[in-house]
Amino acid sequence: MIRFLLKGILRDRSRSLFPILIVTAGVLLTVFLHGWIGGLMNEIVSANANFSTGHVKIMTKAYAENEDQMPNDLALVGVDSLITQLRETYPEMAWVCRIRFGGLLDVPDEKGETRSQGPSVGLGVDLLSPQSPERNILNIEKAIVRGGMPKKAGEILISDEFATNLGIEPGGSVTLIGSTMYGGMAMQNFIVAGTLRFGIGPMDKGAMIADIGDIQSALDMTGAAGEVLGYQEKWVYNSTKADRVANEFNDRYKDSTDEFKPVMLTLREQNGLNEYLDMASSFSGILVFVFVLAMSIVLWNAGLIGGLRRYGEVGMRLAIGEDKGHVYRSMVAESVLVGFMGSVFGTGIGLGLAYCVQVKGLNMGPLLRNSSLMVSNVIRTRITSETYYIGVIPGLFSTVLGAMLSGLGIYRRQTAQLFKELEA
Repeated sequence: MIRFLLKGILRDRSRSLFPILIVTAGVLLTVFLHGWIGGLMNEIVSANANFSTGHVKIMTKAYAENEDQMPNDLALVGVDSLITQLRETYPEMAWVCRIRFGGLLDVPDEKGETRSQGPSVGLGVDLLSPQSPERNILNIEKAIVRGGMPKKAGEILISDEFATNLGIEPGGSVTLIGSTMYGGMAMQNFIVAGTLRFGIGPMDKGAMIADIGDIQSALDMTGAAGEVLGYQEKWVYNSTKADRVANEFNDRYKDSTDEFKPVMLTLREQNGLNEYLDMASSFSGILVFVFVLAMSIVLWNAGLIGGLRRYGEVGMRLAIGEDKGHVYRSMVAESVLVGFMGSVFGTGIGLGLAYCVQVKGLNMGPLLRNSSLMVSNVIRTRITSETYYIGVIPGLFSTVLGAMLSGLGIYRRQTAQLFKELEA
């Protein structure tokens, strides 16, 4: 029976070509969009984890409540002992200290007077320690456009766009004007060792990267840090493990009412990432539902049109005594073969396109230029095990549903009318 139906599909292109093309197109879009959304969510999570949230982040309770203001007067103190404790308790994770700060970056002229200046958002990280993982986490060396890495205290990196706007080259001197941990004015001179381009809009506009020791000295924060970030094994975020670590850590201080007590937040609890991740997890179901509905309607109409064209064929089969149920089931079985063929073609083409975009990426910089979203300008798809079979669901279900709906007319055919049709 299957061989008979397959021969009919292959020999009669007018009966199968259009439905197969519709299924192929729908499956292709389903597969590619699944990979695209997965890649976009992966870029958002990766960029936020690397530059802002970590997989888990420790702050004082007061700092966490005002985090957007970068309140270094509410920073953690005694971070060296805290880091030592964390590395002993959770040795499988990497722990780093950071200071986020804002200030005015002033560029002097030959006479030492202001030539240009601009607001900067800075990040103090461990740049000079050989064992520090920060260079890999932030991918600093690959992001350098001009100049090189800081090799000694007093050297900083700034974004290339910011340097161009300020009119400063690597080797030039700048002055950071900000406020200390205790509310006083801070002024510190630095040498620009190099310029950066991360490919992330918010970081490329006015970023400044400095060694955390220099920032502690400049902002009067010796032994203090605004944040302590933790990263899981192989730098891959695992929500279950992160929740377990956060709950264990927070339980130690649950009875304390001190506003400066340390609290640990997971990646999902920061920057609204919980909504993004939930959306990503539910997107597959939404995508499949939309394409099943759309393709079912199209294939239903195609089935009705095909049914009119095959009116005489169905009538002849019923007139010679074939059971209506058997005719109906054979049409549904035929739709399964059509759906399977379209799913195979669509999945193959969709995976090919997704792989190309995964390797080469797609530059969305012009669209993301003014966006505050922490995501790379180059978006890549992400092919997972689910990508290989997700298109089969709408491909098969929609064709079968369309055939079942359009084939219902078979049961309304009257035997008496069949003989009149055959006489004609």
